[in-house]
Amino acid sequence: MAAWRLVAGLHSIIPPVHPVPGPQSPRPPPRRRPRVVHILSALIHFLFFRQEKLTLLEPIVEEYGAIEKRQGELRAKIAELSKAKEDHLLKEQVEAHMVQQLENEVNALKQRLHDYNREQLSLRNASKALDEKREDTLRKINQADFELVKVMQEKKKLSAKIVHSPEKLQRNLEEKKSVRDELKNLEKIAMQKVQEKTNTLEMYTKVSEKLAKHLSKISAVHEKSAAAKAFEKDVKAHKEKISDQNLEIKALRNKAAEWEMKVLENEAKVKAKEKERDQRVGEHNRKMTALKSEVESEQKCLEEKERKIKETIDKGSELCSQADSVAEAGRKKIEEIYGKYDQVCEAANMYIDGSDQSFEETDEAAAMLKTIAQSGA
Repeated sequence: MAAWRLVAGLHSIIPPVHPVPGPQSPRPPPRRRPRVVHILSALIHFLFFRQEKLTLLEPIVEEYGAIEKRQGELRAKIAELSKAKEDHLLKEQVEAHMVQQLENEVNALKQRLHDYNREQLSLRNASKALDEKREDTLRKINQADFELVKVMQEKKKLSAKIVHSPEKLQRNLEEKKSVRDELKNLEKIAMQKVQEKTNTLEMYTKVSEKLAKHLSKISAVHEKSAAAKAFEKDVKAHKEKISDQNLEIKALRNKAAEWEMKVLENEAKVKAKEKERDQRVGEHNRKMTALKSEVESEQKCLEEKERKIKETIDKGSELCSQADSVAEAGRKKIEEIYGKYDQVCEAANMYIDGSDQSFEETDEAAAMLKTIAQSGA
C-alpha cells in the first residue's frame, strides 16, 4: 500500500506529457517516460524490499521485546534473591553472636558438669568409705550385744549355781565380782563403743544428709546438664539449619551466578542483535538517503526537464501556431494557384480544342487541296 501511495503521489507530482497537436498528424510523445518508469519501478522495488526486510526484522524486534521483558524479570528475581541473601547473611550474623554466646555458656556448663562429676566421684568414694565404716561399727555393735547377752546368760547361770558354802561362795563372789567388774568394764567399753558408734552413726547420718543434698545438687546439675545437652542439641540443630541455609545461600548464589551468566549472554545476544539491527538500519538509512538524494536529484532533473519541456511545448505551440498560419497562407496560395491552374487548364483546353479544330480544318483543307490536286491531274 505504501508503494502504491508513493506511486500515486509521484503521479500527482509529475504532470503527464501530452502530445503537441499538429495540423496534419499528431506529434509523438517525448522520450522521457521510460526513465520515469524505471525510477518508479526502482522505488516500488525498493519499497517492496524494505517491506520484506521489515517483515524479517519484526520477529527479531518481538524477540528483543520478549528478551527485554525476560531480562527485567530476571533482574527483579536477582534483586529478590540478593535481598534474601542479605537477609540470610544478616540473620546469620545475628545468630552467629547468639551461637557464640551459647557455645560459651555450653562450654561453661560442661566445665561445671566436669567439676560436679569429679566432686560426685569424690563424694561417692567418701560415702563408700563411710558405709564400710558404718557396717564395721554395726558389726562390732552386734558383736558387743551378742557378748552382753551371753554375759547376762552366764550371770543367770552363775546366780543359779550359787552354793551355801561361804568359802566357796566367797570365792565365787570374788570370781563373780571380778567377772562383774570385767563385765562392767566390758559394758563400759561396749557403751563407749556404742556411744562412739552412735556418734559415728550420727556423723554418718549427717554425712548422708550432706550426701543427699549433694546428690540433689548433682541431680540438679544432671538436669542442667540434660538441659545443656538439649540446648546443645538445639545449638547443633541451629548450626545445621545455618549450614543448610548457607548451602541454600550458596545454591542461590550459584543460581544467581547462572542467571547473571544467562542475563549477560542474553545481553550479549541482544547487543549483537541491536548491533546487527543498527548496521542493517544504518545500511538501509544510507541506501534510503542515497536513494532519496538520487530521487531528489532526479526530481530536480525532472523539474528542470519539465520546465524545458514546458518551454519546448510553448515554443512548439508558438511554432505550431506559426505553422498553422503559414499552412493557412500556403493553403490559400495553393487554392489561388489551383484557381490559376484551373484557369490555365481551361485556357489550355480551349487552346487545345481550338488547335484540334484548326488541325481538323487544316486536315479538311489539305484533303480538299489533295482532292483538287488529284482532280486537276
